[in-house]
Amino acid sequence: MNRSGNRDVGDLLDLTGETALVTGASGNIGGAIAARLAQAGATVIGHYHRNEAAARALVDTSGVSDIAQADLSDATAVERLFATIRPSLLVNNAAAQPVVALSNMSLADWRGVLSANLDAAFLVTRQATSAWIAAGRPGAIVNIGSIEGQDPAAGHGHYATSKAGLAMLTRASALEFGPANIRVNCVSPGLIDRDGLADAWPDGVARWHERVPLGRMGSPKDVADAVLFLLSPAARWISGANLVVDGGMSAQSRW
Repeated sequence: MNRSGNRDVGDLLDLTGETALVTGASGNIGGAIAARLAQAGATVIGHYHRNEAAARALVDTSGVSDIAQADLSDATAVERLFATIRPSLLVNNAAAQPVVALSNMSLADWRGVLSANLDAAFLVTRQATSAWIAAGRPGAIVNIGSIEGQDPAAGHGHYATSKAGLAMLTRASALEFGPANIRVNCVSPGLIDRDGLADAWPDGVARWHERVPLGRMGSPKDVADAVLFLLSPAARWISGANLVVDGGMSAQSRW
């Protein structure tokens, strides 16, 4: 990627020549990210764990070039994945978000979410950065966090903890990999709309609409555009940042 500041405005979001790996691309947000990066000119590899049909649909409808399956909490599986792909950009989006009260949470529940949301990001980041450093080439990573990394919701103790950890992994990675010209940032979305959400969680959606300054839930494209910016040459001197994409909800008083 050309990191020179002497670029035309129209070229600042151009990812032509880059190969991007988007983990969890079979999901709502991941699919939007993969599609947006493809629109920006990147060759996009959409990762999935179980939902192969949704991942294949991205190839048919969104310009995604290829898909790849892996359990990213398994270090050996991550090594096998990177034996077949050579991304220059990485989006750590894959995550699990079950609802379990801490009082009823088993150790297996706790470890399962932290493994899916935090261990996987560490393993994929380690593999990608090792390859970039060995090749002497730059790279850029965006981790998908959550506003719950700072403001937990009931039943999401393990999820919120994992996202708080991901924000710190972002900063630690930016610190350690910066000298190798590798940028690492985080995007923390607020409530993102999806099919059936208002029916499944009407009280939560209503509370959100009552308080959010910009008056709506987010869309997957809102997150995708933030990711595109942070991966692009427009963000060439940004690293270690956590970009909150929540319609202003975090500006609310907490007391």
